[in-house]
Amino acid sequence: MTSLAPMRSVSFGTGGPVLLVVMDGVGIGEGDEGDAVALARTPNLEALKRRALYTELAAHGTAVGLPSDGDMGNSEVGHNALGAGRVVDQGAKRVQQAVASGELFEGRVFKRVLERAKAGGCVHLMGLLSDGNVHSHIDHALAIVAKCRELGVARVRLHVLLDGRDVEARSALSYLKTLEAALEGSGDYRIASGGGRMTTTMDRYEADWSIVERGWNAHVHGEAPHTFASAAEAVTSLYASTDEDDQFLPAFVIADESGPVGTIEDGDAVLFFNFRGDRAIEITRAFTETDFTAFDRGARPDVFYAGMMQYDGDLQIPTHFLVDPPVIDGPMSEHLSASGERQFACSETQKFGHVTYFWNGNRSEPFEGETHEEIASDQAPFEERPWMKSAEITDATLRALSAGQHRAFRINYACGDMVGHTGHLDATVIAVEAVDLQVGRLVEAIDALGGALIVTADHGNADQMHQRKDGDTTLDASGAPLVRTSHSLNAVPCFIYAPQLSLQLRDITSPGLANVAATYLNLLGYAAPAGFEPSLIEAKA
Repeated sequence: MTSLAPMRSVSFGTGGPVLLVVMDGVGIGEGDEGDAVALARTPNLEALKRRALYTELAAHGTAVGLPSDGDMGNSEVGHNALGAGRVVDQGAKRVQQAVASGELFEGRVFKRVLERAKAGGCVHLMGLLSDGNVHSHIDHALAIVAKCRELGVARVRLHVLLDGRDVEARSALSYLKTLEAALEGSGDYRIASGGGRMTTTMDRYEADWSIVERGWNAHVHGEAPHTFASAAEAVTSLYASTDEDDQFLPAFVIADESGPVGTIEDGDAVLFFNFRGDRAIEITRAFTETDFTAFDRGARPDVFYAGMMQYDGDLQIPTHFLVDPPVIDGPMSEHLSASGERQFACSETQKFGHVTYFWNGNRSEPFEGETHEEIASDQAPFEERPWMKSAEITDATLRALSAGQHRAFRINYACGDMVGHTGHLDATVIAVEAVDLQVGRLVEAIDALGGALIVTADHGNADQMHQRKDGDTTLDASGAPLVRTSHSLNAVPCFIYAPQLSLQLRDITSPGLANVAATYLNLLGYAAPAGFEPSLIEAKA
């Protein structure tokens, strides 16, 4: 239930359904040889551009609540902005503020960590080691290390997850060098284990619990297929033995003559320093749940566990956290529920949480009148099935449209982003073409039902598959383009299709994702609530 009042109506709006489509990771690139969006054959999007109102939206940096315009957007903050209709300070910014002000170290949670340390326990820091600022930032880990040293914590261990996705593909050694320098001279402070983010610990949406199991065994029990004397040696050796980039490097353990240097034992404290929730929830559950069945944990140590933030507010995962998450009151879905509209949200597993949980202001449960439909993602590598579940998502949406039980629809096609992250250019081109095919099916359905359609994206990715510097593609020693697997800083397209309405674009300086919610509400016949960013459309004079 909600206490919000019904929204006011506007003088225009369609009587039919309104569908908002998120082409995840499909931004606007340079049109060069590394732009999978430009390389793809997209006749349906091209036709839609001719028939629809078209604009471009900022989907990164301050436009989505991140600290600076040098910060890449991501699916979490993008869907928060799309659903909230406002720009909300996000995890990266909240944590940055808490570190700078000292708030992070003044609360009861950090004091509980210190209590464990004073009683003889080890403090374990675990998280993604990079400055990508999407899931974490190395500076936050360094700040915790420095505070531990300042307060006389005797033993600290780091369990480092390697990025290569939100930063350059093989950049782990630079971050390890920075971390090792910070640990030097601090006493018994060491790196204990690690692994690539896509093989170790950071699964999401229960897509593959074996990823979490590998991390658990390495971090907690000191068990992994690879053992090295240092993290730098681990990465250097694994580079030499595999073609994989940082994100896909296998789990490893650091050991000396006495064995693993940093198993997690009874009486210890564990801080997971990622601030973003989707890839932090499962490892958190492994540490905190009594009735846990996803894999055999062996002996679960009695530790004090805390996250950088609370990763799921409804389910209280975890109970203990260092920094309060962003509060997003009154997202668009709640206002629609208050106005009696029935809503339908659909995606496949890889992005289901984004089009539901993140869209709804970080809430797990649907609002009254909402239907959430999840299509199970394949377990196969994304580049092997680059279309992923785009057709099945469309099938489910067309069924729901035909049933006539809902009027407000939102869906997400995951493949542009998930395949883009693999670095496989040809596969990503196919992924974009698969999305285009489905958009064509949706346009036909909306035409038949007299409805309206918004097609946009949450951030860029497929639009920049090669590294670029100073406007040029970066080449390796052989002259081949360096592969980029992270999101881009590019704007995203926005198509607004309502052929039965007489509309025009409003003159808005630097529109962003947060402007989409009011636009969507207008198409449904509602005025946006107070505090929402302005609509992109208005009735023609």
